[in-house]
Amino acid sequence: MYYIGIDVGTSATKLLLVDEDGKILRQVTREYPLYMPLPGWSEQDPMDWWSACLIGTEELMRGFDRSQVAGIGCGGQMHGLVVLDSDDNIIRNCILWNDGRTADEVDYLNETIGREKISGLTANIAFAGFTAPKLLWMKKNEPENFARISKIMLPKDYINYKLTGVHSCDYSDASGMLLLDVKNKKWSKEMLDICSVTEEQMPKLFESYEVIGTLRPEIATALNLPQSVKVVAGAGDNAASAVGTGTVGPGNCNISIGTSGTVFVSSDKFHYAEGNALHSFAHADGGYHLMGCMLSAASCNKWFCDEILHETDYDAVQREIDTSALGENPVFFLPYLMGERSPINDTDARGVFLGMSMNTTRAEMVQAVLEGVAFAIKDNLEAAKIAGEKIERSKICGGGTRSKIWRTIFSAVLNIPLDIPVTEEGPSYGGAMLAMVGTGLFPDVRTCASALTRVKETILPDPALAEKYAERYKEYKTLYPSLRDVFRRMRRQ
Repeated sequence: MYYIGIDVGTSATKLLLVDEDGKILRQVTREYPLYMPLPGWSEQDPMDWWSACLIGTEELMRGFDRSQVAGIGCGGQMHGLVVLDSDDNIIRNCILWNDGRTADEVDYLNETIGREKISGLTANIAFAGFTAPKLLWMKKNEPENFARISKIMLPKDYINYKLTGVHSCDYSDASGMLLLDVKNKKWSKEMLDICSVTEEQMPKLFESYEVIGTLRPEIATALNLPQSVKVVAGAGDNAASAVGTGTVGPGNCNISIGTSGTVFVSSDKFHYAEGNALHSFAHADGGYHLMGCMLSAASCNKWFCDEILHETDYDAVQREIDTSALGENPVFFLPYLMGERSPINDTDARGVFLGMSMNTTRAEMVQAVLEGVAFAIKDNLEAAKIAGEKIERSKICGGGTRSKIWRTIFSAVLNIPLDIPVTEEGPSYGGAMLAMVGTGLFPDVRTCASALTRVKETILPDPALAEKYAERYKEYKTLYPSLRDVFRRMRRQ
């Protein structure tokens, strides 16, 4: 049998065809536009996602026996606000996770309603990207559209609705809406009231691996697939990616170094991180997870090489670094080029180089960028440890991990073994795995992950280098607190 995994991403939708052994038979990527009507705004048309799925599925299945498709699972970009009217027509373009228009609404939730109350209701505090502030913005700025809302959902849930006719959402994705009582896995009546919406307007909640329905007859015909194909609820992109790397069950960790960076710690119990330093969300395996998100990770290296050095051969630039000087760099870098989420939650924070002299070389500055991102990831790992997680090793994936020297720095800074998975196909592979569980091929997500995920390489920390970086990290930890008030004054100027 075959399984289709779908990743509804920000720049493109990616589809995978996977067999029962987890082998990827084909992958297809279909891009679509991003709309920015005003500075800081970010929107997409949900129909572009759906068109990408229709065209992509046709291309994906070409030459394969379509009657053998058993299940479909979606992962996708989180937090985006999709609103439908009473006829299930799209009311307006989706406001995406990276949209920044809701500063006033975030302040209202965190300061007027209060961080402690919001956290008590949802296990998290408000961020500009979350869904609840978007609803408040829409109520204030588009009251006529707001009055028409019949159903509220997230990006991948719109695809599931188009496939099955069911308005659904899984717990992992719903956790990032700031409307879910994460601990008890139910919509928070009080948060819905704060946002002036009702439970009837919200989708039905499912575990990520649960079947929400089968293909609608007209969709089965359009895709030339059996109507019996089962569609599971799927998961938010980070949770789906975690499934795809085998980061399930208590104490497992995955670090992703892409444009942004994440630390994802799986748990079988619900708990907070002190001061809401990390997000506390439900996981796609039926448990929970803590997640730290830094806004600029590999993008820091890209920015410095592209914009400052005007170099596009990143490997060549990194070869200039004197590896014997690792752990002894006099230059520090704070990687807050877009402000920062976890663990400092400070939109005013900015990128900083510190410790330069007339003798500073560009190699030292490149090295400082790589080290600064590693230190910021360590900040998130330390927050998870304070929350009670014992992290003895981690998976690591993403474009940044292709750099050998950066992998060496990460392993030494974090001082744990880092496992590189064989398959790094992200949410689409995790979605296919969830479909395997939903259709009964595996009894649960953990069994599926154990059977299908493998490690291709492990990077072990060098003890001497780890000791050096432990001392450097102590110095790094003093920088942001010393500059926090400076950042705030800069915003007011």
